[in-house]
Order: sequence, then C-alpha cells, then structure tokens
Amino acid sequence: MRAGEPNSPIPLLDLRRFDAGEVQRTAFLAELRAAAHDVGFFYVTGHGVEPRLLHDLMQSARRFFSLPEADKLAIEMVNSPHFRGYNRVASELTRGRPDWREQIDIGAERPALPISPNSPAWARLQGPNQWPATLLELRPVVARWQTAAFPVLIRTLRALALALGQPADAFEPLYRDDPHHLVKLIRYPGRDFTAVVQGVGPQQAAGTHQGVGAHKDSELLTLLLQDEQAGLQVETPQGWIDVQPRAGTFIINIGELLELASDGYLRATMHRVVTPPTGVERLSVAFFLGARLDATVPLLQLPAALAADAHGPERDPNNPLFHEVGLNYLKGRLRSHPDVARRHHADLIESVAS
Repeated sequence: MRAGEPNSPIPLLDLRRFDAGEVQRTAFLAELRAAAHDVGFFYVTGHGVEPRLLHDLMQSARRFFSLPEADKLAIEMVNSPHFRGYNRVASELTRGRPDWREQIDIGAERPALPISPNSPAWARLQGPNQWPATLLELRPVVARWQTAAFPVLIRTLRALALALGQPADAFEPLYRDDPHHLVKLIRYPGRDFTAVVQGVGPQQAAGTHQGVGAHKDSELLTLLLQDEQAGLQVETPQGWIDVQPRAGTFIINIGELLELASDGYLRATMHRVVTPPTGVERLSVAFFLGARLDATVPLLQLPAALAADAHGPERDPNNPLFHEVGLNYLKGRLRSHPDVARRHHADLIESVAS
C-alpha cells in the first residue's frame, strides 16, 4: 500500500490507474480495498478536477466568512426546516458538545416536497438552499464544485463495488437520479475561547480543542478539500493520527451507509478536527455523497474470502444505524442542530433523534 505521507498509514491512490489497463486496474482495486477496509481514509490524486476551480472555491469561501455577521446571519440555518444555511461558531453539536467552527451547509438545489400527515419524516429534508445576497459569486462556484466532485465520488463507488467482487453498478440504486448530498464550507477559527458565542461562554469552551468532535460520517462517501493548515485526525488502533494537507489531493473517507452495505467490511472511521492555534484559521470544503432519501441500504453478498473479514457494522448504543437512508440522515441532523429541530421539527425529536 502506498503511504500518503512519510510514516503515515493513510494511503495515496491515483484514480488514473483505474482506467490504465488490466494490470494497473487490478493493483489499484487491491490497494483501494485495503485502504477502505483497514483505514477507511485515503488520499486521491489523478482526480481530474481543475486547480483553478479549487482556487476559486477556497477564495469564495474566504470571502463568505469575511462578510459582516449580519449578512451571514440573514441566512442562518435555524430559518430553514431543510437544515440549509449558515451556522455560527459553537451552534452545531457533535455528541452533545459544541464544535468550534462556522460553516454554511448547501445541499442539492431542489424544491421542498409537499408535506402531509402521511409523508415520511425524511421528506422534510428536501428543499431550497439559502444564499448570501451580498456574495452572488458563491452560488455558481459551489455549483461548479458539485458538478466536478460528484463524478469523482461515483467513480470511487464503482471501483469499490468491483473491489468487493460486485458489479460496478452495485451501488447505483442508492445514488441514481437524485441522491441526497451536502456541501459544507467550513472555517475553524484559532484557539481563542475568550469570546462569548451564542450562549457558549469561555467557561464552557475553555479546555477543549474540539473544532469538530469525534464522529463518523453518515453518508456513502465524503470528499474533503483542505487548505494548508493541519487539523484533521483519524482514529487508528495505534491512536489518533494527523491527516496532513497534501497539495493536489483530496481526502476520501468511507461513510456509515457503505459500512452497513458491506456488513462492516468497509470501515467508517472515527475522525475529528483539532482547532488551529490562536491567530490561525483553517478552511476546508467537504462534499458528502449520500443516497436517495427513499432508499434502503442492501446487504451485499461478499465473496467468501472477504465475508470472513466482515464482522458487522460497529454497534454504538449512542448512535443507532438504520438501513432506511432518510431516517438515518434525519436522526443525525436533528441531533446536530437542536435549534432547527426545536423550531421546525419538535414532533420528531423524541421519535427520531433519541
């Protein structure tokens, strides 16, 4: 397995090898299978996304976070029943504790579904995004990023299916037509906990370096673009390790839906972000590829050699997993954004988020 950096267990995979002939493809699939099973995280290069787009995306993100607070709060997530929009520092929770980051959540641009007493609860997740009125460039650059990132992840999913001894389109029923996906533009401020932020004062924040707390991603795959500032860490049997930024690469990690589909052979790994030092900020852009909200995750029939190493998805009593995609995703959003839950979905809190 090729290391992503010296003395690091995070592999580096070149996606061009997937289409480079039978010998190269076979070797690539073996390395991908090992990375997804052993670590659950890997760097990818050869992804074909233009560097100019990545530059434009990061510059637009910086300009968004530099807007006056009033402009950002005009599209605050609490105004959206679909969990779209801006979150100020410490307003999102991970395992009940506030994350020291600000961000904007942008999903697929679709109209809200009509809601009736017979509608599934997850139907409330679909709806329009909120965009800043004072930064018109943000919407088109994010749309370009969605268009560019989506095929990278679909290509990876097809390769993972082949690596598991399945047809290349084995996961297609989960993402065909209108999968649920989410883009997060994220800014981690430096480690200065003297400010009072939306009721989270210095006494509550002192002593924690939680940029985002330890968690697993709930979707199929996540693609992450990092700036030059380190902070991402992955849990391994040897402890927490840093995932250093590498120019020209993305990070891809396995989500819980793939862990469910592979009976635990593919690994959704715990990870976190540590806040940067005082006076330094960290920016990242995450693309979470989910499945159709009305889909049910299948259980793949793995070849015997792989099935012997599939020991079932991890059972966490504090984080039950559901094969029903919409329910699984809604559970996470209600827990992470209690202000949105209280304002728009009070009737679901006990039945779904508990």
